[in-house]
Amino acid sequence: IVAEIEKKITEAFEVFDRESNKTVDARDIGCVVRSLGCFPSESELNELLAKVNIEEEEEESTGFIHLEKFLPVMTKLLLDRSYWPIPEDVLLHAFEALDESKCGYITKEDLVKYLTEE
Repeated sequence: IVAEIEKKITEAFEVFDRESNKTVDARDIGCVVRSLGCFPSESELNELLAKVNIEEEEEESTGFIHLEKFLPVMTKLLLDRSYWPIPEDVLLHAFEALDESKCGYITKEDLVKYLTEE
């Protein structure tokens, strides 16, 4: 199960690894974590970054997180189920708020508008 979790983490990490050099901008770590189905608070996310950065204290901080430093920390968090997913009723309420015509769905165009403009 650990190998499967590490594979998921690596795949999520690689989506944000724009230079394909096993690093991600520290500002994108929240997106990586959320793409794994975890929704930490900002303070929990800062704690995660601190744990990863403790591993790098001998090196000069570059603003980038290395996969080999992130992987063990994130694997432990997932195994321990440290972050709970957003409850289904909260997500449903959010979509209902966006469904102005109360038709039970939102269009792709509306979703793009909400995500990019609002």
